[in-house]
Amino acid sequence: MKKRLSVISALLLFIGSQAFPQIPDNETRLRDVVGRLGQATIFMQMPAAKEMDLISRELSISSLKDKKLEIVISPLTIDWFLSRKYSFSIQDEDDYKGVAMASSVTEAMAWDKYPKYTQYDSIMQSFAALYPSLCDVDTIGTSINGKLVLVLKISDNVTVDEDEPEVFYTSTIHGDETGGFILMLRLADYLLKNYPSTGEVKELVDNLEIWINPNANPDGSYRTGDIISSPTRSNANGYDLNRNFPDPDDDITNKQKETLDMIRFMRKHNFVISANFHAGEEVVNFPWDRWSKRHPDDDWFYSISRKYADMVHLHAIPGYMTFLENGVTNGYDWYYIYGGRQDFVTLELQGREVTIELDDTKLTPASALNALWEYNYRSLLGYLGNALYGIHGKVTDFSSGTPVPAKIFIEGHDADSSHIYTDSVTGSFTRLIAPGTWTLTFSATGYISKSVSVTVVND
Repeated sequence: MKKRLSVISALLLFIGSQAFPQIPDNETRLRDVVGRLGQATIFMQMPAAKEMDLISRELSISSLKDKKLEIVISPLTIDWFLSRKYSFSIQDEDDYKGVAMASSVTEAMAWDKYPKYTQYDSIMQSFAALYPSLCDVDTIGTSINGKLVLVLKISDNVTVDEDEPEVFYTSTIHGDETGGFILMLRLADYLLKNYPSTGEVKELVDNLEIWINPNANPDGSYRTGDIISSPTRSNANGYDLNRNFPDPDDDITNKQKETLDMIRFMRKHNFVISANFHAGEEVVNFPWDRWSKRHPDDDWFYSISRKYADMVHLHAIPGYMTFLENGVTNGYDWYYIYGGRQDFVTLELQGREVTIELDDTKLTPASALNALWEYNYRSLLGYLGNALYGIHGKVTDFSSGTPVPAKIFIEGHDADSSHIYTDSVTGSFTRLIAPGTWTLTFSATGYISKSVSVTVVND
């Protein structure tokens, strides 16, 4: 009897194992998803401070909400992550059917579908061809896989390097955050079509040199070739490009080609103000991302961020861009990162940059692109207009009138590289700052320093 029961038990065990196959463990599943899609998003509880700092250095955190970390794992980081033996869950695989691709350039320029890479290139070239006096197309560089990192210049005398403040919009440094990609293309189209009939557009185009880079990471967006299909946050080498910029507190090694090209481009143009567009949440994020201390111009950063979000709220559905402080946050107050572009621009280039998270869905469905534009386009114009305010001037030699490269410092206010420099060719400067009366001290090699008091009012 015992022998017969053991045989039946074995038979039932065999049948059971066939009917209910073993569920893969988290590690196996994570490796599978990363292998097939190029990345996976995981969630884990926020650890203690020391471990959090280690994670910030080694992995790409994409959000922090309710003390739960959202982290994107790439082929480059999966082994390190698994070696730590964290407890984690894996996000369900994204459905890419919502990313409808355009069948032609004409269809893509209706702005409710995504362009193929070749169509994107054609659209950028067409802007310059249709509006040669207002628009020029250039390249910041090329990606690891040889795709062009394209940029438009829009200005009233586009072929001339005018003595005007330069401003910069760039999007999709994370290749799977795609809504800003289309918004930047549509913004360029809007500026060109509405000049000079719309007063706000004319003022911006006449008085600024506007640079727009719709996609800073084409290898991430077009990972599989000419269409957007399972795009990745990282570049072709698996690096998060928004964790790849020089950081004074962390030796960021393995600088990627896209990063080095972007640094060269930004150093050349000395942008007065810029914004970097992302998705994953809906919030305007201002410096610092890296330090708990506040930037000397924290009031000004908060003010321009607040204006962006408040204008959005006037035209968006209830609940859009209300994350954290009703759509605004200091970066460190949310979560800190190493090697971020925003802090590099603000600290090392004396620029002023914010990060604007446009959509809590990273890969914005094509059906939502029109709404995203309607919510944001007025704020996009208004943010560029900040460059027209503040303190503007020129530093010249008293006797000859020739431009002088000079440092401009506000005693009792400037710190942590918040001072600015004049343009080395024209001597011009723009100091964006909150309302108040400020004493600017101008210093240059071979000259006696000079101080000037200026009062700034709103706008």
